[in-house]
Amino acid sequence: MKRVRVEASGSYDVLIGPGLMNRVGELAAQVIAPCRAAIITDDIVQGLYGDQVKESLEKAGFAVELWAFSNGEKQKTMETLTRALCWLAESGFSRSDLIVALGGGVPGDLAGFAAAVYCRGMRFIQIPTTLLAAVDSSVGGKTAVDLPAGKNMAGAFHQPELVICDTEVLEKLPADLLRDGAAEMLKYGMLEDEALFDLMASGAWMTQLEETVAKCVSIKRDYVMQDEKDHGLRQFLNLGHTFGHAVEKCSGFSLTHGQGVGIGLCMAARAAGVEVEWVEKGVHACGLETKSPYAAKVLAEAALSDKKRKGGRITLVLPVKQGECQLKTISVDELPHYFAKGTGKEACK
Repeated sequence: MKRVRVEASGSYDVLIGPGLMNRVGELAAQVIAPCRAAIITDDIVQGLYGDQVKESLEKAGFAVELWAFSNGEKQKTMETLTRALCWLAESGFSRSDLIVALGGGVPGDLAGFAAAVYCRGMRFIQIPTTLLAAVDSSVGGKTAVDLPAGKNMAGAFHQPELVICDTEVLEKLPADLLRDGAAEMLKYGMLEDEALFDLMASGAWMTQLEETVAKCVSIKRDYVMQDEKDHGLRQFLNLGHTFGHAVEKCSGFSLTHGQGVGIGLCMAARAAGVEVEWVEKGVHACGLETKSPYAAKVLAEAALSDKKRKGGRITLVLPVKQGECQLKTISVDELPHYFAKGTGKEACK
């Protein structure tokens, strides 16, 4: 088992290894005295792991209740959040109790946001069941729901008490969910780890899953510890995301986050004017598309609602070379130009 320590406003371990789902109760009890625990998950994950996690927690002395909502990004809304908060209140949970976020990015973000605002904040544990959640959204304390205007536009920073990542669960994931996570792993390689990117591009990363996930978590940990509230260096973790979120939005979220990020990484390289072939090779190797199906003008308009926009300016993350990127703050009036370059065209049509 790998252990990555995060030292932020709250300090916690990210545990990565096989068979940890059966040890959730034991591991949780090492950091939180047994209390009432509210598992928040979606209906698919509930059927896969809900009983297993509930029984493990109860065996360790926790009094457990479970609430599930329908699977999918479209459920990550204020309405679902309100339902979760009402369930917590009606069930009599207090701020001294525990929320367990069980699932991928949607349950993790929504349950984490509920933990941030219910009774002005309560403790929570992240148990990611997708590769994307394991290497990205479960670590760092960002919690949110989507608004009609865009992704993750209502949220809070709220660090977990513990993150438990079972690599045996990840190994069983269908190919599309592995691809989504691989997009974020490619991002970490582009940012600062050439060897990691090359491993992803070789297709051999699944044979070293525990080590590779731990490496990605460690890279994210380092950014979070230097800039927890995302005002400076943590913005590097948005590599590919301004472009990718626009692609997702234009698709009506029929394209997944990982698919959007894969395209966004290639668009960022084109927009930066650097050689794009090495990025495309890695993205293709992970089974992801490299080009946007949407026009630059439409994408640029979609990006105007990005939560990373600050007034009339927005900061893009652009690669300089493999393993090195830069932050470039531009006027929103310049966005069409960068999206045009990102789609491989010099001007928006």
